[in-house]
Order: sequence, then structure tokens, then C-alpha cells
Amino acid sequence: MGQDLNEFFFRLSPERVLQAVEAAGHIPSGHCFALNALENRVYDVRLEEGRHVVAKFYRPGRWERETILDEHRLLAALVEAEIPVCAPLPFPDGDTLHRVEDIHYAIWPRTGGRSPDELSDDQIEVLGRLMARIHAIAADLGAPNRRRLDPESAPLAALDLLEDGDWLPPSCSARYVRAVESLVETYRERSRGVEVQPIHGDCHVGNLLRGDEGWFFLDFDDMVIGPPVQDVWMLVPGRDAEADRQRHLLVESYRQFRSFDEGTFSLIEPLRGFRFVFYAGWIAKRWQDPAFPDAFPHFGTDQYWETETRDLEELVERITKGEDLLSPSEREEARAEAGEDEMTNEDFFWDL
Repeated sequence: MGQDLNEFFFRLSPERVLQAVEAAGHIPSGHCFALNALENRVYDVRLEEGRHVVAKFYRPGRWERETILDEHRLLAALVEAEIPVCAPLPFPDGDTLHRVEDIHYAIWPRTGGRSPDELSDDQIEVLGRLMARIHAIAADLGAPNRRRLDPESAPLAALDLLEDGDWLPPSCSARYVRAVESLVETYRERSRGVEVQPIHGDCHVGNLLRGDEGWFFLDFDDMVIGPPVQDVWMLVPGRDAEADRQRHLLVESYRQFRSFDEGTFSLIEPLRGFRFVFYAGWIAKRWQDPAFPDAFPHFGTDQYWETETRDLEELVERITKGEDLLSPSEREEARAEAGEDEMTNEDFFWDL
């Protein structure tokens, strides 16, 4: 049955999508356009009335029904609090989650706007206040069925998958494992006593839209139980002095609505490393999906793993030297003494 579900999911046809939208109480016009998404299958559907909705089909076997509904309940609470998010539309029976061929799906309003290339200080301040309100409501509501953002569920689970599948080549396998283990050790040491709660979990600029109605936070699909600093660093991911300044500006605005422990900034680099490993494990786990080899043609090559391993080792070295705990001016002074160039913002993997 599982393989049959996967085959159906991989080959969802426009006809089946339109049937699902019609079963949700809408009258589709026949227009159905696949959107750029890998983890789930997402379609823009125009209705007869001219309005557009988005049909999202959840990957089978990934989330249980109650896990998905944790997301839906939070979004409903945020909408009620007039916080700009995109929440699923109810079906005729009032539910927000139905099935087609035992695959969960939901219907969402289409939200217009653009994802920003970069954020101004004024925008950072607005987003900091909105993030604080989202975190406050999420903490009160809870998410009992969501996974935790911790070493076991993020890098170690991904590492097990990579090792069990023989993805890591002998040339860098031991180095890669050592780097991951070092990150885990650092995170465990630095995260003692840190409070965790439901957070967005994937709060990068690609999951923001700015339109006529202002900002919208999108795609809470990866909502986790973790430290709020995860959302902060993903929104402002760079390592340079400007990124550091903007993170502090965001937190200053955040504190207008709730407290924030700046000591958790020490978790940023370990969490950055967690994402590297989790991302590689995610691709490996989904490799049987026909969309993934096309999207990641270099994945699994020796060059890919050498680059990944080197990036992790450099990150671990920065942590070991304590560079990630220095102020921007201290980091610049240390790099000047070592004859290194200024670090700039990096590109990160967003399509999870």
C-alpha cells in the first residue's frame, strides 16, 4: 500500500487535483498549474468565479494527521489574532484536512506578493514584532505532535540514514562523522537549560511575502519544538557584522512583545551545521522520488561530499576557536591578524 501511495503521489494528475478541489466545495475552471515544491505537491487552481486557490497534497508517510493539524490549529489562532499568515480553508464539513487515495490534502487561499531579496532595518523591526507575537501564541497553544529540533531528530537521524545507505564515500566518511559528532557535542553543552517551544522552524525570506496587505509568513509545514533563536538566525542568516547588527535589531523589536535570551545566539552555528546535515539526509531520503535526481544532479558525487565535509569542518573549527562567540569587531580583528578576508553572507538551502 505504501508503494502504491508513493506512485500515486509522484504522478498526481491535473484531473485528480481538480477532483480534489471540487470535493472541497469549490468549482474549478480547469486551470491547474503545478507550483515549485519538492517535499509536498502543490498546485495553483483557478476557480470558475475567477479566484485562485492552492491545493497542497502532503507527502504520504511523512506526517500523521494530528501532526498536520497542529500546524492548522496554530495558523487558525494566528489569523484570529490578526497576524498575517496563510491558513487553510475549511471544507464543507468544517475540517481543514481531507484525503484523496489516503493522501492528506488541504486547500489554501492564494497569497499575492514577493519574497524580499534583502531586508531593510524598518522591515526587520516589523518582522521582529510579528515573530514575537507568533512565538507567544505558539507557546500558549502548544504543538504536542510536532518533532523536536534536537541532535537526535536532526543531524544524528540524518547521519544514520546517510551511513546506512552508504551515501558517504570512504574518502571523507570518517571526517564527516567527526564533524557531526562535534556539532552535536557543542549543541548539547550550549543548550542546557534553554527553553524550547513551537516555532516556525523554516523561517527564511523565501517563506515571507510582501504584498499590498503587508507581510505574510508562509509554510509552517516544518514547525518544530525548538529554541526561538532558530527562527531569528534563519531570517537573518549571515555571519558578517551587518547580519549580526540586524539580528540584534530584530531581537530588540521582538522584546517589545516578549522576552528573548540573547545567550542563545551561541546556538546559531551548531544549528547552522544541523541544517547542512539535515538537508543532505533529506535529499538522500527522498532520492526515489523522480523529482529529486533532476533537482539535485550533483548530489552524492565525490565532489559534493568533499565540499559538504569541508564546510562542516570549517564550521566546527570556527566553533572550536570560539570565533562564533566573538563580537563583530573582535571577529574582524581576529581575521585581520590571521590574514583572512571578511566573511560575507552565505547561500543556504531553503527548499525543504
